[in-house]
Parts: sequence; C-alpha cells; structure tokens
Amino acid sequence: MVLDCAMLYVRDFAVMAEFYRKVLAAEPGNAEWTESWAWFREARFALHAIPEAIAQEIEIASPPVAREDIPVKLIFRVTDVGAERARLEALGVRLVDRPWQTPDGAFDCLDPEGNVFQVSPGEG
Repeated sequence: MVLDCAMLYVRDFAVMAEFYRKVLAAEPGNAEWTESWAWFREARFALHAIPEAIAQEIEIASPPVAREDIPVKLIFRVTDVGAERARLEALGVRLVDRPWQTPDGAFDCLDPEGNVFQVSPGEG
C-alpha cells in the first residue's frame, strides 16, 4: 500500500486554495468540484472544504495561531531549501522559529488556518 494523497480539510477554501497555489507554485489538477476541492497532483496534496454549517463554528485567529495539537504535519521536500525559504518569505508566508532548526535545513511554516507544515531539503 502506498499513500496516494494527503488531504487537508479547510474552513475557508478560497483563501487556502490560493495560499497553496502560491506555496506549491502549482495549479490544482482537478476539473470537477473546484469550489470545494483542489488536488495538487504533483505534490500529492489536496484541499477539501469543510461543510459550511461546520465551518461557521470554527474560529481562526488573525494572525493564525499554530495548531500544534493536531496529530498530522505535512512535509514538503525541495531541492534548494535556502531559495525556498526566501521565496516563501517573499510571499509573506509565516515561518515558525524553531531553535533546533538551522537556516540551511528544514523549516516550519503556518498556513492561513494555523496548520503547521514543513519544508525539508531533499530531492524535490
């Protein structure tokens, strides 16, 4: 068995889809359900809108608070971690300061809903 895709359920689909379009530098590959689902084929990553009735009950702080209490952390590999750090900072992505992470190594970021994800060096 092989993981085909990791899916993140999101409160504000439009904001999150735009954020990940920029972060992944990619367009979703799906042609159906584009108002509630985005599949970033190359990254093996997808977003899915939480049903509106449930989403209205979820509060997201501004700026978002890191959701460190969830049991999943997405890790995206890149070939040049320094260049990716600079690109994401230029996009305004919030980086999380971790004392154990070095400037030339893996680093954590927050998406607009506070989900923590990591950018890690490797074969992108």
